[in-house]
Amino acid sequence: MRSHGIESGRLLPEILAPPPGPRARAMAGRLEASEAPGINTLVAGATAMLWAEALGSNVVDVDGNRYIDLTAGFGVAAVGHRHPAVVTAVREQEEQLVHGLGDVYAHPPRLELAERLCALAPLADPRVYFAVSGADAVEIALKTGRLHSGRPGVLAFDPAYHGTTLGALAATSRRAFREPFTRPLEESVHRLPYGAPAEQVQEILQRQPDIGTCLVEPVIGREATRWPPPGWLEALAEVCRRREVVLAVDEIFTGFGRCGTWFVCREAGVEPDLVCCGKALGGGLPIAAVLGRKEVLDAWRSDGEARHTATFVAHPLACAAALATLDVIDSEGLIDRSRTVGDRFGQALEALRNRPGVTDIRGQGLLWAIELDSPSAAQALSRNLLHRGLITLAGGASGTVLQIAPPLVITAEQLDYAAAALREVLGA
Repeated sequence: MRSHGIESGRLLPEILAPPPGPRARAMAGRLEASEAPGINTLVAGATAMLWAEALGSNVVDVDGNRYIDLTAGFGVAAVGHRHPAVVTAVREQEEQLVHGLGDVYAHPPRLELAERLCALAPLADPRVYFAVSGADAVEIALKTGRLHSGRPGVLAFDPAYHGTTLGALAATSRRAFREPFTRPLEESVHRLPYGAPAEQVQEILQRQPDIGTCLVEPVIGREATRWPPPGWLEALAEVCRRREVVLAVDEIFTGFGRCGTWFVCREAGVEPDLVCCGKALGGGLPIAAVLGRKEVLDAWRSDGEARHTATFVAHPLACAAALATLDVIDSEGLIDRSRTVGDRFGQALEALRNRPGVTDIRGQGLLWAIELDSPSAAQALSRNLLHRGLITLAGGASGTVLQIAPPLVITAEQLDYAAAALREVLGA
């Protein structure tokens, strides 16, 4: 496919054909005729465009429109789309080993990545359990908690999003996701409001002695883009420690620099038993992991075959991409950059706080939320921004949140453009 003039990935938008353009409409119709509903995002051509190419913070659609990606591809492209170092690492790896033998025989990039992740893990005496996706990592954490504690119950919080596999889905808060699939599993999942006082956590753990695992997002990602009350994570961790409940922290979205730190739980002064990570780790390739205390992950020790595995676990190409991604985050100073550039962008967003329809603005690093007064207002804002060349996500549990989570390499000029477009669309 030809390049669309995004060689730097640092460009401002250019809209040639208002989305959805003619090619997007035609391809959407073909997709609707070929893909199952539910996974097909192009039903009746409703999606505005189809991606054709991406680099850095830029995306080009099939009609040649150039955008700034303020989603980082669901947070995956933290180091930018198609980072040269990641691409080079994958190309070099594919000349040696494209696929291995999962949990039976390892390979050098897997060993190196396990050591790197242990060095970064925000907990003592860590080990790594590799996964193929974020939801798979949550499944591993839930199973680990059950094996280690001997208790099947799970404490989860509303709102929360942990994935759509059956176990992860049971801990996810939105009923529309859960109800067709997980009613038997939900008997083991107990819920509290996110930020519930420590006394309330203590009470439910006493009342439900089957709870052996607590699963929590240190920052609510998809469902609210919301931070916990000050000191809440520390208090939660202390209650779990006293009750011998395995504390599993879901950092799949927030890990590796999104909020201006490697892991949010470390900044909060919390040392969990398990940490789920993924998304940004692979630099665009699918890989995830659970980082955990050796004592806890030793619950998996067995003389038989692996009890949770996958054909593509710790895939050689994904491991090579992850190693390159960690190198880029470190060498390009993206952790500090997320905080400094994000603070500057947050100051620009403050000008929107009193605009009609805006009920809240919150964020840290390069994760921000603009809360609107209705779902329709959030969707309209996202559509209007798309026509100005900005890709955003609107929704969450309330449907009212416009989330902004760009690549950590996004330029100040690109963020200035985004802030100006928001001021223009939201009006006086």
